[in-house]
Amino acid sequence: MAETAFAPWDDPEQKPLIRFRNVTKRFGDFTAIDDLTLDIFEREFFALLGPSGCGKTTMMRMLAGFENPTSGAIELAGQDIAGVPPNKRAVNMMFQSYALFPHLSIWDNIAFGLRRESSDKAAIANRVEEMLKLTRLEKFARRKPHQISGGQRQRVALARSLAKAPKLLLLDEPLGALDAKLRETTQFELMDIQEKTGTTFVIVTHDQEEAMTVASRVAVMDEGRVMQVATPQRIYEAPNSTYVADFIGDVTLIEGTARARAQAPEAPDTAAQQPSAPRGPSPNALGIWLHDKVLAPVIGARADIQRQLPPPDQSDTKLSALSKDIPEGGIDIVWTDDQPPLIALDADAALDGTQVTLALRPEKVGITKTRPEGAVNALKGTVIDIAYLGNLSTYHVELAGGVMIKAQTANTRRVARREITWEDEVWVSWSGTAGVVLST
Repeated sequence: MAETAFAPWDDPEQKPLIRFRNVTKRFGDFTAIDDLTLDIFEREFFALLGPSGCGKTTMMRMLAGFENPTSGAIELAGQDIAGVPPNKRAVNMMFQSYALFPHLSIWDNIAFGLRRESSDKAAIANRVEEMLKLTRLEKFARRKPHQISGGQRQRVALARSLAKAPKLLLLDEPLGALDAKLRETTQFELMDIQEKTGTTFVIVTHDQEEAMTVASRVAVMDEGRVMQVATPQRIYEAPNSTYVADFIGDVTLIEGTARARAQAPEAPDTAAQQPSAPRGPSPNALGIWLHDKVLAPVIGARADIQRQLPPPDQSDTKLSALSKDIPEGGIDIVWTDDQPPLIALDADAALDGTQVTLALRPEKVGITKTRPEGAVNALKGTVIDIAYLGNLSTYHVELAGGVMIKAQTANTRRVARREITWEDEVWVSWSGTAGVVLST
């Protein structure tokens, strides 16, 4: 039997573990959190993502009990935790600096919080051994923090935070001190530990890749407000604003005016178009010929003739975009006077006449030396810059009017010479559904 995907936020019967209800936090005249409402569910790995000063750390400090909201309510498992001191909450926090005791062994660092709450030595020893096994630190138990690596110290801090089995674990930039390769490895270790323990994790980070890797959902923040909350895939593929599109990953933003495209014609109502039945016998082909050729000059043309306009001139440039190879519907985006409009087939025609932004991810854009056949969108430009990333190459192409667009190709084979290089004239192209049309 297929395993059901973990998505409690889509189930109206699921109750959140954490609820922010119209929470505002002010420091004097400065508003750090502005009327924030947010739900976080049990067993989630939830990421707060945003630039410095956006309010994500303030949210975490309020959850931990180090700050209280100016207004609004924060609930944990249905209980309003305003005024509950940090040591009385079922919450633990893992700091960026790890805050390990340098004079204590790894074993004693993990046991420290347990000893403050219990005198049962056997239970403490069992729990410490369980945490050492979970974080794969058994052979380092008797070492001091300075005798192990940065990644191992990170796991010690995690083991100590999980030892008391909190309902909620807060992680404040936990991987910021690690090098890139170790950070990538540790991200997957965190995910594995979170899944095994079932503890709800809330991580604060400004690293987009980290948030997109570890989190079940991501909240993108700006100036104390949550701009969008969704799964990493939806945040990336369907951002709800130009801010989110620009903040997450690499993107090209092209502004223009929306113009509704022709819609697929509806099936004609043949019953309504049928002429009423003639009172007399219908003329046969010979009778029609006699009327049209002999009698028409005297008594006039037949009244039942269905007159039609001649077919449109297919050479008209305005109609070239509505080629039979391109489906009807969606919008055109008029973005410059001397270039064809951009076609977005899945955009809402109700945007007609409004200012919109087309967000294009570079991996959705193709780049060729010749114009691609059958492309819905194809524009000519000049390669200005190339970023070689090993597995990928990103081309910065200048279009008419100085607009820059990014196209990305996978480096699937070793080559001595680039097919496309600086100052080359190229064509960039994308499908009618590759971009996201945003009105904000």
